[in-house]
Amino acid sequence: MQDQKVVVVTGGTSGIGRAAALRFAKQGYRVLITGRRAGLIEETMLQHPDIAGMTADAASADDAQRTVAKALDKWGRLDALVNNAGAGAILSLADVTADRITDISAVNVLGPSLLASAALPHLKATRGTIVNVSSTFGHKAAARLSHYAASKAAVEHLTRCWALELAPFGIRVNAVAPGPTQTGALTGMMGLSAQQAAVVEEQERVSIPLGRRGAPDDVAEWIVQLAGPASAWVTGQVIAIDGGLGLA
Repeated sequence: MQDQKVVVVTGGTSGIGRAAALRFAKQGYRVLITGRRAGLIEETMLQHPDIAGMTADAASADDAQRTVAKALDKWGRLDALVNNAGAGAILSLADVTADRITDISAVNVLGPSLLASAALPHLKATRGTIVNVSSTFGHKAAARLSHYAASKAAVEHLTRCWALELAPFGIRVNAVAPGPTQTGALTGMMGLSAQQAAVVEEQERVSIPLGRRGAPDDVAEWIVQLAGPASAWVTGQVIAIDGGLGLA
């Protein structure tokens, strides 16, 4: 179908990104996922015929341009961008280094900005939408998460600023702010051992008012909702999907 909508999902090979990609595809979108591991991209592509993929570094200006070009070359349009790829660390102030701070900021702030800028002419053409992925800790303080949290606070304010800037073009910009979710991020992105992760997971579970950690689909449903026509009069919003953790 020529009018089938096209969405790019960064970090689309696991967790929330993969769940969102599958949900978009099942709702009739053509989906381009990006990630750093070719094997995981292939696995995700096999789950639905309307999912394509490419390896890309979320912090690379060249890869931002390549990603948009791939979607345009393949399908001729771009309707939605989901900035889901993220980086973080459990990191005390005493242990910070310039490289660690730079790495987190490059993926969480620089990358979404570069990709949104590259996508902008094509989103203008479709009066499209951007959905950024923040975190509960983008607006809730936490010890030893300061630079991750600060980068996500930046994502939330980028969302609000872009919403104002792009509204005249009919482009909506919103964000989701997931709480602790079963994505493997503690042992992956945050670098904990399995034993350490299990302790943190239980601490998180008991601190969440609704009594459980999230599932990727809990968040993916809202990403797709914000990108779709049911949210046509919603822009500049950060939707907390965290079981009430932000209130605790």
